[in-house]
Amino acid sequence: MPTWTLNTEFRIDSAHSIDGYDGKCGRVHGHTYRVRMTAKSNTLNPSKYLKSPDMVCDFRELKWAGKDVEKGGLDHAYLNDLVDFPTSAERLAEYIHQETVKRIPDGIRLTVTIWETPDSWVEYTDENL
Repeated sequence: MPTWTLNTEFRIDSAHSIDGYDGKCGRVHGHTYRVRMTAKSNTLNPSKYLKSPDMVCDFRELKWAGKDVEKGGLDHAYLNDLVDFPTSAERLAEYIHQETVKRIPDGIRLTVTIWETPDSWVEYTDENL
């Protein structure tokens, strides 16, 4: 069966604190997050921008989180003001995944990878282990 794997990366500069964390991450601090979106599909789909079925999904839909906070993204945001969960990298990856799935066609296997630092990252997908 044919499979297409679409990848894109972007960066988000945001601040946060992890409520209840016993250590420096409990204080307000910032990161330049590196985000990779991987979308796999066995079919090609139309999009909001292309009516013919010729893409897995649109790169624009995968990159929504990289937009400035005033345009609906997470860039240059204080994350604690935007979400109602602890802003760990794990929860942020889960959130970006959930919000992205709402924007792309059904049947796409999405993986979100977030680097909080150059050598520390998390990968999130909703597939069974």
